[in-house]
Amino acid sequence: MRLVCHGGAGGAPDEPDPRQGVLDEAAETGAAADGAVEAVVAAADVLEGDERFNAGVGGAVQSDGVVRTDAGLMTSDRDAGAVASLAGVENAAAAARVVMEETPHVFVAGDHAVDLAAEFGVGTGVDLSTDATRERFESADPPDGSPREHLAWVDERYAGHDTVGAVAYDPAADEFAACTSTGGRFFALAGRVGDVPQVGSGFFAAPAGAASATGAGEDIAKATLTRRAVRHLEAGSSAQGAADRAMAEFGELTGSDAGVIVQDEAGVGSAFNTEAMQTAVARSE
Repeated sequence: MRLVCHGGAGGAPDEPDPRQGVLDEAAETGAAADGAVEAVVAAADVLEGDERFNAGVGGAVQSDGVVRTDAGLMTSDRDAGAVASLAGVENAAAAARVVMEETPHVFVAGDHAVDLAAEFGVGTGVDLSTDATRERFESADPPDGSPREHLAWVDERYAGHDTVGAVAYDPAADEFAACTSTGGRFFALAGRVGDVPQVGSGFFAAPAGAASATGAGEDIAKATLTRRAVRHLEAGSSAQGAADRAMAEFGELTGSDAGVIVQDEAGVGSAFNTEAMQTAVARSE
């Protein structure tokens, strides 16, 4: 098993070494798993449980004061599952796996997705806020009233993006899997869903390889960043070449911030146009 994971593209982190340690742990945990799907979900689980990252605990707070998580998962056999707007669900990647493996659907959202996750043993009712996220939200004079009033506040405050993701290759099964999980964007309108749970935007997998993206979600969704990266693999690019080409195209199209990790049979690649994007790679025998 070979696994690469990322902790989000954005500014330089305040404590890069502890974050890198968690990423290394996530990569090693995933690489030790049995199968590509188990690998990416296990890696995501480590990152979702650490408040240094914007996924699960410590996720971004929306305009109504609630943390809602999103995630998506796909294999090179074109199996896929995604969830969005999960209040109180730390392990959104595990919930996306439930959609993929236990339902005939690709995408389930909101309270119904929370209930579905609970039915299959995924933890719910978790307090995803932290002292830091509560303080940040409360100090920003949060809005009250109608969605229109929330939107006016969002227009002024909408900032910050980050997410986590993992891509695995299981040579024994010749299978790829990609998984991306997030708490969204800080100060977003309540109910906002970005690129992460959208197939071909936050995550994508095909027989040629797989990719996971991070960054400005609305523009990643419009540019279908991960599908773009995998398309370059299908055209013969290496993993690093596909990452570089996809990010160059994304920059030209949008001018926004993003990053992407890519894996094919031969190796891994990553590219970003932000100040930093920490990654980790691990392999098992």
